[in-house]
Amino acid sequence: MTQMETILVTGGAGYIGSHTCVALLEAGYDVVVVDNLSNGSEHAVTEAAAIAGRSIAFHCLDVADAEALDAVFGAHPIDGVIHFAGLKAVGESVADPLRYFRVNLDTSLTLAERMAAHGVKRLVFSSSATVYSPAASVPLHEDGAIGPTNPYGDTKEMIERILTAAGHADPELAVALLRYFNPVGAHESGRIGEDPAGIPNNLMPFIMQVAVGKLAELSVYGDDYDTPDGTCIRDYIHVVDLARGHVAALRHLAETQGVHTWNLGTGRGTSVFEMIAAVERAVGYPIRRRVVGRRAGDQPVSCADVSRAERDLGWRAERTVDNMCSDHWHWQRTHPDGFPD
Repeated sequence: MTQMETILVTGGAGYIGSHTCVALLEAGYDVVVVDNLSNGSEHAVTEAAAIAGRSIAFHCLDVADAEALDAVFGAHPIDGVIHFAGLKAVGESVADPLRYFRVNLDTSLTLAERMAAHGVKRLVFSSSATVYSPAASVPLHEDGAIGPTNPYGDTKEMIERILTAAGHADPELAVALLRYFNPVGAHESGRIGEDPAGIPNNLMPFIMQVAVGKLAELSVYGDDYDTPDGTCIRDYIHVVDLARGHVAALRHLAETQGVHTWNLGTGRGTSVFEMIAAVERAVGYPIRRRVVGRRAGDQPVSCADVSRAERDLGWRAERTVDNMCSDHWHWQRTHPDGFPD
């Protein structure tokens, strides 16, 4: 990067978005955030700026609002975009699929169109390992079989296809499709972290809310899988490592064109019981849990092949499961109710 560039971060007030803002600022980029705050907090933007000791321009708007987005592109010299904005809960997508298709596709299509109108040629898209088919071989490779099993994953696959077509139509466009696995943890400062609305959908925030006393016990969905301890195995990645991966992808796009797909994970699996044990080490006392029936759609093992990202981006996850748990606990115990309303 020969001069300070300005990066637009959609959904930058959310969990992964706010950590990526810190990583961008620390890497020397200027940052503009747009977020409608449906699943984020302006406090996360303020705290991200404070951590990095630099300012962030914030606009509260819906990314599907083309006129409002045009105003942002007109007000700032945008050099690239990292796109997080969208709905993200698998279970909710099953219950309300039309809303998921409408919101996730509208935001992405509008963003891509407004980028084209303003001549912005670099886009990093927040995709997901949910695009892979249950039949894909593990560890999951970027060339593995695609076949989402829920509407949320369907929207991610569709957006990947849309952006791939756009890249083929415009040879100057450079797109990164980042398929990441299970983000956990928080910034080591404890100033930003995951702040889910209602009962969490994912394991780590659920465990942490039990640890802090907001929930009575953790439900473990099945202990009879064909895994060493009977519980599901997932590839957990520290959110700060994940944020660094976005910066690495953005830098790579400055030197290339076309559409590129990278997994972002650790390449190592951790079972539910192993993660509970790691949280217990972090908090210093047992986590109350109860084994219940399997949850529909859960696969026994999901783990990333991360060799392509290591080779192309010079990036790899550095933080351990114990780092993830201690940092997440620092955030949770100092923010038991999340960000202020």
